[in-house]
Amino acid sequence: MEYRKNQLVELAITEITDQGSGVGRLDDFVVFVPFAAVGDRLRVKMVKVNKTYAYGIIDEILIPSPDRIPSDCPAFGRCGGCAFRHIGYKAELAAKKNWVESHFKRLGGIDIQVSEVIPSPMVDRYRNKAVYPVGLDKDGNAVAGFFALNSHRIVPQPDCRLHPRIFGEIVGEVIQFTNERGVPVYDEQSHTGVLRHIYLRQFKQNELMLCLVINADKLPFAKAFAEMVAAKFPQVKSLLLNVNKREANAVLGERFITLAGSGVMADELSGVSMRISPGSFYQVNRAAAPLLFAAAAELAMLKQTDVVYDIYCGAGVIGLSLAHRVKEVIGVEVMASAVENARQNAMDSGIKNAKFYQMDASRLDELISQGEPKPDVVILDPPRKGCGPELLETVASLAPERIVYISCNSATQARDCKLLAGLGYAVKELRLADMFPRTANTETVALLVRNCKL
Repeated sequence: MEYRKNQLVELAITEITDQGSGVGRLDDFVVFVPFAAVGDRLRVKMVKVNKTYAYGIIDEILIPSPDRIPSDCPAFGRCGGCAFRHIGYKAELAAKKNWVESHFKRLGGIDIQVSEVIPSPMVDRYRNKAVYPVGLDKDGNAVAGFFALNSHRIVPQPDCRLHPRIFGEIVGEVIQFTNERGVPVYDEQSHTGVLRHIYLRQFKQNELMLCLVINADKLPFAKAFAEMVAAKFPQVKSLLLNVNKREANAVLGERFITLAGSGVMADELSGVSMRISPGSFYQVNRAAAPLLFAAAAELAMLKQTDVVYDIYCGAGVIGLSLAHRVKEVIGVEVMASAVENARQNAMDSGIKNAKFYQMDASRLDELISQGEPKPDVVILDPPRKGCGPELLETVASLAPERIVYISCNSATQARDCKLLAGLGYAVKELRLADMFPRTANTETVALLVRNCKL
């Protein structure tokens, strides 16, 4: 049977994709439906039709899934942040487990079950970092919020339930200041204007870092802005500007300007004293991070004689949290400020058996030629795009007994594990730590063992 755009069909939802859309089938024809739930019986309107699949929107919920709950966010369905405010948390975790296992089977050729799903201690208000794009509404007033899904259209959102309430309060005051003072708002089409993004981070004792990303060398009315922030938000201990004049979509430029405070924030995580520069990576879910690190440590099966390489180490928190259990930790990170943070974090925590190198991870073999010992355990924690083949080949050439691969994208992780399988490493165990509740994101930890026969 042929289907057409705007056609209405009845559909039973049987699974959820890794983008958070429901999946229904009409014989062999697949329909993807955002904001559906497993067990829904829906009337769906086709909005885009291809030969073997289509995208639809819910026209009517005929029989609701038992997993359904009322959404608690007025922007849900318009903002591109959350995918799961319409189903219970247990159902969300089940969906995430299913698609992680599917990624490993389809993309990695690895038939393995997730051995443990670790829930987040907090489902709402857990994110300690937020980036709000700034634009103009139809009346020419500045607004901030989040991009709609697959677009750069800003959905104003004064109080996102993923973030601390104070983030929304600060954003509201920044936008009011922008409108009252006439600070030019950045236009990505013409590459004109000044204010691009509002960037917020929260650390221990509710201390905050506020940074405005600007398309200029200075902020108009910077002194008045700093005075306003100091008067209304004493929790802001570091106030900065980030200069980003590039036309690309990357949020941050390379240069930071400190308006008030030190520009570097302090925290403590898993027993490690941390200093974090504004551009350095730091786990966004502070409450769940220790659970993730504990899972990684358990899978690593560490011994006091082990040398651990922490690749993509950032500010060093994972490697430093393990240092007391091993002979030596060697961290590798390409970002200079993060390496500086990691070295200082080791000193502040009294850790003397850790070294950190600023270098591209694919050049690991250079460390061996410089006299560093080969690793017994390698920890990989790459960005969403995963590891390049050159890096994986280099890691395998160092012949560690165990590789612990932490990933925020199980699709690229599965791809990389397939490559590692060809290099002599087998996935022995896979766990899921939910670092990103209510979103279509996961964090997974895989243990790979050299020459392991399963």
